[in-house]
Amino acid sequence: MAVHADYRNLPASARGYSVALGNFDGVHPGHRAVIDAARVEAHPLGVATFEPPPRAFFRPNDPPFRLYRPARRNARLVELGAKAVFELPFNAQMASMTDEEFCREVLHDGLGVAHVAVGFDFRFGRGRMGDADRLSSLGRSFGFDVTIVEKVEGPEAIKASSTAIREALIAGDPQRAAEMLGHDWIADGHVEAGEKRGRTIGFPTANIRLGTLIHPRHGVYAVRARIAGTGEWMDGVANFGRTPTTGLRDPLLETFIFDFDRDIYGQFLEVALVHYLRPEVHFPSLDAMVEQMHKDKAEARRLLSAAR
Repeated sequence: MAVHADYRNLPASARGYSVALGNFDGVHPGHRAVIDAARVEAHPLGVATFEPPPRAFFRPNDPPFRLYRPARRNARLVELGAKAVFELPFNAQMASMTDEEFCREVLHDGLGVAHVAVGFDFRFGRGRMGDADRLSSLGRSFGFDVTIVEKVEGPEAIKASSTAIREALIAGDPQRAAEMLGHDWIADGHVEAGEKRGRTIGFPTANIRLGTLIHPRHGVYAVRARIAGTGEWMDGVANFGRTPTTGLRDPLLETFIFDFDRDIYGQFLEVALVHYLRPEVHFPSLDAMVEQMHKDKAEARRLLSAAR
């Protein structure tokens, strides 16, 4: 699969796609319905998304909100059959385009699309001036077809949306997030050296920073983890937060992998949040904290075993 970081000066082989257009953060069922609507026999399937997301451009001081890093999103799109991903650079120039300018300069002149699929609530153009119906009208003017996908409902008839998934993670409900995603939410990052205090108390951890990924509720989770590039998911227990007992610091995801003793500093680790066990608390002593950690480990083992 090819990833194109711009819509300008594309080779002829990258033009003429049937394109699913949107943000695709999380690639949830609503996104997958749009991708399915872009599958047409006469043209290869592509996905066009915005990088960075418009929210990051307009509200740079917002807390981290991404469900997927771009690489994970793109890998998921490949699994769904995309032959190309177009990462449309969302900058001041694109933000200032009218809806008609976006259709002409990006979709027609740039990508040379044959067909576009969008969700029913898609908005585009300066100040969100254009909607899905306007895109359909402009598509007729510029010679490409448009398919509008109606609302896809998630659990309890709630619209499948990245916002609802984020809200579940912030509330400490990874199971609900998984219902909407179709799989456990996965945090990932390079393992970095920590304070190495865990080794002294029998709980060595692999530590990653979430960076621009959404920060779930602080606390302790039953997790499954794997080193990227391997197929083996390993059970574990993780704490995400600022460790108030041993000294406040920037939020860190610290994962203790059961029955595992390898040096994986610098490797890319994936951690799937399966169950939320308890909030992060300040313990009166290190001994009290270690006692609770053993209880967390046992509860995580029980829940992960039952979930198989």
